[in-house]
Amino acid sequence: MIHYLIYNPLNKKNNSNKKSNTGTGTKKSRTGRSRKSIFAFLKNEKFHKVTGLFLVLFSAILTISLISWIFTWWLDNVGEGVVAHNWMGTFGRAVSGFFVGNLFGMSSMLFALLFFIYGVKLLTKKSLLPLWKTTRVSFLAMAWISVVLAYVFGETTDIAGIFGLQTSQWLSQSLGLIGEGLLLLFILLSFLIISYDFSWRTPSISLFGKKDKKKGAKKAKLRSAGDDLYNTVEYAVDDEEETVTATGNELKSDDGHELELNGEGDLVIEEQVPKEVPEPSDLELTIEQTIEEDKNENEAPPEKVQEHKTIDEPYDPTLDLADYQLPPIDLLEVYGSGKITVQKEELERNKNRIVETLGNYSIKISKIKATIGPTITLYEIIPAPGVRISKIKNLEDDIALSLSALGIRIIAPIPGKGTIGIEVPNESPDIVSMRSVLGSDKFQNTKYELPFGIGKTISNESFVADLTKMPHLLMAGATGQGKSVGLNAVITSLLYRKHPAELKFVMVDPKKVELTLYSKIERHFLAKLPDSEEAIITDTRKVVRTLNSLSIEMDNRYELLKDAQVRNIKEYNVKFKSRRLSPLHGHRFLPYIVLVIDEFADLIMTAGKEIEMPITRLAQLSRAVGIHLIIATQRPSVNIITGSIKANFPARVAFRVISKIDSRTILDSGGADQLIG
Repeated sequence: MIHYLIYNPLNKKNNSNKKSNTGTGTKKSRTGRSRKSIFAFLKNEKFHKVTGLFLVLFSAILTISLISWIFTWWLDNVGEGVVAHNWMGTFGRAVSGFFVGNLFGMSSMLFALLFFIYGVKLLTKKSLLPLWKTTRVSFLAMAWISVVLAYVFGETTDIAGIFGLQTSQWLSQSLGLIGEGLLLLFILLSFLIISYDFSWRTPSISLFGKKDKKKGAKKAKLRSAGDDLYNTVEYAVDDEEETVTATGNELKSDDGHELELNGEGDLVIEEQVPKEVPEPSDLELTIEQTIEEDKNENEAPPEKVQEHKTIDEPYDPTLDLADYQLPPIDLLEVYGSGKITVQKEELERNKNRIVETLGNYSIKISKIKATIGPTITLYEIIPAPGVRISKIKNLEDDIALSLSALGIRIIAPIPGKGTIGIEVPNESPDIVSMRSVLGSDKFQNTKYELPFGIGKTISNESFVADLTKMPHLLMAGATGQGKSVGLNAVITSLLYRKHPAELKFVMVDPKKVELTLYSKIERHFLAKLPDSEEAIITDTRKVVRTLNSLSIEMDNRYELLKDAQVRNIKEYNVKFKSRRLSPLHGHRFLPYIVLVIDEFADLIMTAGKEIEMPITRLAQLSRAVGIHLIIATQRPSVNIITGSIKANFPARVAFRVISKIDSRTILDSGGADQLIG
């Protein structure tokens, strides 16, 4: 067999191209590695500290050089060969000559302030002043002062700098001396009005933006913000009929027909087919209903009597805002009478249908009791001896069909009662108002640290829980099922119970419309980064910085707890209030911090691990130092609510979801897909 070896002249070129491509790839990889090494060097903490130390030292040299220039400029301007008379020598003469002569004149002194602030930031990771705001104000001030110096002194001296001289000459030629002076005055007043909210009608606000303490404290009430917390909805009941405990209404036609309009606007007469009425059962129905009385709404909160505090008396953190009052309950809207409107005929009809349906499957009941709730009624049944619970549980769909209900839920058995519960939706559900929950004795007299009311139980009792015992809360559900309402209920409950000195919120709102109404309480309850302009974070890129700052605050609080030899924030604050911890040693009163994140799925999609890692760390460690998390999402999928997040959020609130898979993701069990919504 003869093998032919074919020579191809293109192979040579291909080999050379491969070599060149390999060389190019090597160069690119080397360039990429060098870039990464440069970026890693710039991000190195040691480099930051060295740079910060250099900026602080240079700011001191610049300050001394500029101060010396005031006294020695006329000697140093004789010539370069003359010995420098500046206090910092030849270098000081050159630096002061550059900043004063070539830039903004003597107003260049603000450069030293900027270098010092940035140097301290790099050294200690703490900002003495808001960086970007201070930079903008400093450059505007240097430009304005240099023009004013040139306008006052003219060209007789270099005190105004090149910028001030040239700008002043151009303005004087364009507007004249009087016009230039008026323009400079206009710029000054406009700056004060825009930056510091300066007003001619408010003498209590100084030019530096600080409010008079006495009047500012009186205006610290939450009424200005509380009026807009919820949109008001009118609720009226027109017709009244005799009910079990209150009134309700049913509309029936006199002739047994129903009138309705179809989509085209024509009148359609549809005959109503009489429904089969089940035979009345001899089993007696016991109706149980709990009516919870609200606290006297007209009772005014007791006024705090300010007394002179001595050094031996306990420390009171609320004295910083001594005139602050908790928001009154009258700010919340009234919805109806607060009584349940379920008719006795409806209860008897449902009872008979339940007994009849179970009887069709040879299941006998010895006793049945109805507990009326705002939206559902719980029918507790005691089956006859020998009846298997699983047999009743498998009839869930059959009972729902016989009751013509949207859906029912069977609780078999009810823990601690020895009965089987069947939850049936009411035909006319009642509105559970926030006013009835917050005005209840259970909420008003609670001893919880961070109490919040989120609704009423099936027995019509206000449900009040403590966020510190949870210690974090996860809220999930489909779109439009009430997550934002539940989130607002938790926030409002905390605002009604805590003083601004005892509680701070950190709010993250990627949707930009759910939490923005709380911006009115920024000065009292909202915490933000020093260089941040908006208290409510809507930019997902800033969330990572906020979470990292919370992690640093958590570590600092743990150091304080370690020095105080206590285990949690409650013991620490008790020790601090009793003046057993000195502020001279760095101790301070620690308010609770609640991190509220609405639409957590959007943050995970945009930032991913950068968000999940600090969230997980905060959820694991922040409980003892008083930092608690409330997270809401409308996508309860496994890639959003991961295992590490679920492990640290034992308290979860599930609103209605579409599938059982989502319910198991939130609660590790079904049930959320069967909610009424």
